[in-house]
Amino acid sequence: MKRLIMATLVAAILPLASCTKEQDTSTVEDFDLSRYLGEWYEIARYDHSFEDGMDNTMARYILQDDGKVVVLNTGWKDGKFKLAEGKAIYPDPQDKLGSLRVSFFLFFYSDYNVMLVDENYQISLVGSKSENYLWILSRTPVPDQELLNVILAEAESRGYDTSKLIWVDQSRNIAALD
Repeated sequence: MKRLIMATLVAAILPLASCTKEQDTSTVEDFDLSRYLGEWYEIARYDHSFEDGMDNTMARYILQDDGKVVVLNTGWKDGKFKLAEGKAIYPDPQDKLGSLRVSFFLFFYSDYNVMLVDENYQISLVGSKSENYLWILSRTPVPDQELLNVILAEAESRGYDTSKLIWVDQSRNIAALD
């Protein structure tokens, strides 16, 4: 548990480091938080310590009465189920659509930028202010290939190196759906 807390703390602090390469981390112009809520499967990500060795990773976003969002990240590592519970706030839904702040430890928040989401909210591209973070999320463990191609092209057009993506094994989640 101490290791999970430390990893979460590091994850919260790392995006504060300055970027050496310019990337477009702007958020979507039209974002509906209520449509974004629910389960998302992690299809691909940049490598980082707090998810090192994890597979079958998912995130669930649940709106609370106070406007905050509970974030439940789950996955498997070394055959063991892992859960990290956090919270997200939507600091400026009027001017910064798709820009959330997420915390898994005390008051340390990191940027969560929804940079692209398809019109049906089936796949999304998420990053932060740092070039070191990038995720592709999907409502299904095996996304539609055309939508995935759109997401990959968007990431590349924004200056991200998609060859650095780690493709997440979702076989356990696929089997659970059968």
